[in-house]
Amino acid sequence: MTTTSDPTAPGITADDLQHAVRLSLTTLRGAASTTAVADWQRPAGTLSWSCWETVEHLADDLFAYAAQLGLDAPTLATEVPFRWERRREGGPANVTYADPEAGTTGLLQVLESCGAMLTAVVRTVPADRRAYHCFGLSDAEGFAAMGIVETLVHTHDIASGLGVAFHPPAGLCDQVLTRLFPEAPRDADRWPALLWATGRGELPGRERLASWRWFAAPRESGTATGPA
Repeated sequence: MTTTSDPTAPGITADDLQHAVRLSLTTLRGAASTTAVADWQRPAGTLSWSCWETVEHLADDLFAYAAQLGLDAPTLATEVPFRWERRREGGPANVTYADPEAGTTGLLQVLESCGAMLTAVVRTVPADRRAYHCFGLSDAEGFAAMGIVETLVHTHDIASGLGVAFHPPAGLCDQVLTRLFPEAPRDADRWPALLWATGRGELPGRERLASWRWFAAPRESGTATGPA
């Protein structure tokens, strides 16, 4: 199994992450302007979570990555011990939740804020900083790439649930496929390939994945770490 990122590929930066979050916010704010708050309780694509819950989960992912990477001496064996809790059985386990009274405007402010946190941390931490992820240790570029994937695929989930279009640029998709999914097909369009790699679609000659993971080990390490 190939688990090595291409060391010659362009690096993923805080600007790339910021771009992904802004693309998401543009799409979701457009959806919010044409939908009622109640519409955000629809399922997000094929997920069991609502669109509202999925935005909260995405924001929480970005927050958690920033928190993990932001320590001067990050823990390398566990996550930072915030208290994650579920608001309902089967819902996402988060630290961060949006105040329902603030409506979708407030919900998307929470997403924007958490995206800005991770962007700032990625932009400022030392290049040799390593921090824990359940799939293995990663660096700032790896956490930026993970944040981009979370942002793109969950925006897809939410947009599907709300009935709006979302088509991120092929170049951005290619960057994270190259960095995190070295086994993804290279001959497929980049956005469908990313959806396939994250269990959200099929490609010609390839069935939908029943399980998936990424490989976020720093490029210089040569191999990814963490569970297969």
